[in-house]
Amino acid sequence: MLIKETDAMRVLSIARRLTIPDVKRESAALAPVIEAEMERSRLAPAGPWIFIAQNLPKNAKTLFDWRICRPVTGGEDYHGDLELINLEPIMVASARHQGPMRSLFTEGYAPLVKQIETSRHNFSGESREIYHRWAGQGARYHEIEIQFGLAN
Repeated sequence: MLIKETDAMRVLSIARRLTIPDVKRESAALAPVIEAEMERSRLAPAGPWIFIAQNLPKNAKTLFDWRICRPVTGGEDYHGDLELINLEPIMVASARHQGPMRSLFTEGYAPLVKQIETSRHNFSGESREIYHRWAGQGARYHEIEIQFGLAN
């Protein structure tokens, strides 16, 4: 577990209220929408894809607020249909998952949650997945950074 402050960044994003199983479908559908809008608006990518969750549930049936984001540069005069927002720096507990998506929760999330729970830190309710290396659906290897926002 690494405790660090995230960088401030401008992101082009789309928000949804969904369940954990919906993320796969929604991310596949929405990423091309964001990419097309970036091209149309002449926004340049400035980092890997980020998924932000508010109060990520511990089960597959509970709805939660989720946002797919792509860091971008430019956009001072953006007037498109998507949200161009500024993410402020936050303190997070972070860990990297390297492997298939099927082990993201058991080998990525679970150990990090346990470490945070046994530390002096408290969850803020925000969590993020940063896709440093995405090899496509069904691939055996990805590199995904898991971040849990920390309160105080």
